[in-house]
Amino acid sequence: MTEDSQRNFRSVYYEKVGFRGVEEKKSLEILLKDDCLDIEKLCTFSQRFPLPSMYRALVWKVLLGILPPHHESHAQVMKYRKEQYSDVLHALKVIRFVSEATTQVEVYLRMYQLESGKLPRSPSFPLPKAFEQYLNLEDSRLLTHLKTCSAVSKLPYDLWFKRCFAGCLPESSLQRVWDKVVSGSCKILVFVAVEILLTFKIKVMALNSAEKITKFLENIPQDSSDAIVSKAIDLWHKHCGTPVHSA
Repeated sequence: MTEDSQRNFRSVYYEKVGFRGVEEKKSLEILLKDDCLDIEKLCTFSQRFPLPSMYRALVWKVLLGILPPHHESHAQVMKYRKEQYSDVLHALKVIRFVSEATTQVEVYLRMYQLESGKLPRSPSFPLPKAFEQYLNLEDSRLLTHLKTCSAVSKLPYDLWFKRCFAGCLPESSLQRVWDKVVSGSCKILVFVAVEILLTFKIKVMALNSAEKITKFLENIPQDSSDAIVSKAIDLWHKHCGTPVHSA
């Protein structure tokens, strides 16, 4: 049995006996011990497994380019990043894009847009088409109902795809989704939206107007969030495959 086969066997065994994540955590700790972190392997790990909470902030910062791969530079770079944050926030206040009343989510969005040269944000956003495509594959009758109610164009796409479900899902569930987004797979957002519709299909099918459907989807019950995310990840793997470490 090869080393990869042994690792896969152990992972399946741990999951079956109730210790899911034990082997994955050890693998991540090995990756994080390298003097120069391997970005590609960290991306692949984040897409295949949920990140342990104790390492999530570090991995996100490295994958987003906030911190460099080299450990010895982290302290100095973080000092520069804090100064950069203050400068960008000050600039946004000066040009009146944010104020003391602006929500933190909106502030972060505006900071990203300013840094990436996309301020103000472009109204075009391609994920709704993908959402419609995959919902049709999973449940065409549900999509037909949305179209009959003229709800497809009025779904909470900003909440789902521009705020990445911030304010929709509780933090514990949101982190698992953002693990995938941070590591480069924004398409996971589409499958979370699809799974929300599938999970609450009976409720949505009972509503007969776009306004009622949208209002419900903007305030979904929180007790199903973990299951929704787990099923969404399964859907993502089903349609897009499972990421594999490159040699």
